[in-house]
Amino acid sequence: MSQVSKILKRDKKLFFDDLDCECSNSIASSDINLVADFTEYNPLHNGHFHCMKTAKHMFPDSLFVAIVPGLFERSGRGIPYILPREIRAEIAISVGADIVVEGPPMGIMGSGQYSLCLCKMFKALNTSYIPRGYKPVEGFDEILKRINMGHHIAPKPYKIVDKTTNEIILKDKLEEDNYVITSFSNSLSKIGFDYTNKFIFVERIEGVSGTLIRESILNDNFDGVLDMMPSETIEVLKREIKNDSIIYGIRDVESILDTANNYDFEQLSTLNLFNDKLAKNIIDNGPYNDLEQLEKSILYGFSSHFRQRVLSILENPIPKKIISDYIDKYPSNIRILGYKNKESLEKFIKKVNNENISLFNGLK
Repeated sequence: MSQVSKILKRDKKLFFDDLDCECSNSIASSDINLVADFTEYNPLHNGHFHCMKTAKHMFPDSLFVAIVPGLFERSGRGIPYILPREIRAEIAISVGADIVVEGPPMGIMGSGQYSLCLCKMFKALNTSYIPRGYKPVEGFDEILKRINMGHHIAPKPYKIVDKTTNEIILKDKLEEDNYVITSFSNSLSKIGFDYTNKFIFVERIEGVSGTLIRESILNDNFDGVLDMMPSETIEVLKREIKNDSIIYGIRDVESILDTANNYDFEQLSTLNLFNDKLAKNIIDNGPYNDLEQLEKSILYGFSSHFRQRVLSILENPIPKKIISDYIDKYPSNIRILGYKNKESLEKFIKKVNNENISLFNGLK
């Protein structure tokens, strides 16, 4: 069995264990500030590091917690991560994070679903501050100002709405990082979390190219990106290339084709993000011998990465009803991927509003 197949098998068990776990809230008794940053760290580059350093400088006595998406190792775009989450957590701790916790299974969820899960995690962590990188564009300063006033800002197709005042405050689409901020505002409002003055908005730095970083990893040549990442990231990447632990772009092809070829219409149509039209198209164009043939049968969706997300769902075929139940209970268990030291761990446990806290054991 390949490393990716082992990861997916393990993570499916973790998913259903979490689903069966009864959430047990605790009453936190700590006054320490907890700064919670959600970032994929795919891999951790200077933009991420700048955001972390800015937040830590503003609140030097706080506990910095990184929420790193975990289960199934697929990004919000449905694409396999570069490194498994325990390695991404290791890098985060090495550059200054106190605690790294596992975030939701982004690759098998819609953007609204994982935004809601992340916000429920912010609430469970008793988060004091949330740092978020943004790209300055015309009209966005007003959105940021209203969010830190606690207004319910919601992204709609081609417009941004202030639901507190019932105003349209921007008539345009937002770039990904800026869209995430408005999505968080929307989800936090839905769960009743008061985020007034809790966001730390950090302007994105220039000079970091995710494309060049990924190419450097695939080519095992970091000469052109040495100034884009902390040295700790580069050292770990080189080590994991030698260990053959890079999982970027690697899928469990056998599982994907098995689902596409053997699930009937009813089974496919119940999967998360699927509808009747997509299910029918996959059945009508089968059977499939390879992923390229299958991808051609997947209709384009609202997102440019829709095909990759569908592949991730076929790889981990979980019905939308089960995903909904999982979201309702999330986070039933808070899994710690890494921690700086025992003192940080003890402070974290005292701060968190959840009694179900466990340490991640990787593939052991």
